[in-house]
Amino acid sequence: MGYVKEYTVKEEHIDVQGIMDGLFYPFYMEYCRHEFIKDVLGFSLEEEAKRGVNMVLSQYTIQFIRSLKKDDTFTVTCELFSDKSEKPQIHFEQKIILNGKIVTKAVFTGTCVPATGGRPFLPDSIKEKMKTAPVLEG
Repeated sequence: MGYVKEYTVKEEHIDVQGIMDGLFYPFYMEYCRHEFIKDVLGFSLEEEAKRGVNMVLSQYTIQFIRSLKKDDTFTVTCELFSDKSEKPQIHFEQKIILNGKIVTKAVFTGTCVPATGGRPFLPDSIKEKMKTAPVLEG
């Protein structure tokens, strides 16, 4: 399953219908993804930003399958994929899982850009990790 983190739905994330507001699913995925980027890729978003390198999202797609409710404890997964076109971008396939069932799944695509402006790129340290990453299909 790859990289996994556990979270609990906070009361302030619940909407008037008694389910988690759709805006918060990507946030929980972001929490997990940022930890993955630090722990697995060895890329500190904060330190790299100080050096003038920003990792940013260029797009994402998300599919909602089920809803989470207050106090649900769930897991978020994160897996790394390379780009089949060899563009300087990385893909993170993520899922939110509750009781063994997929609640939400998404693919987040990112790249790095100089803080001063310029063309997207991937640092050599990330390129090295991408060598063993499967290619994202479709």
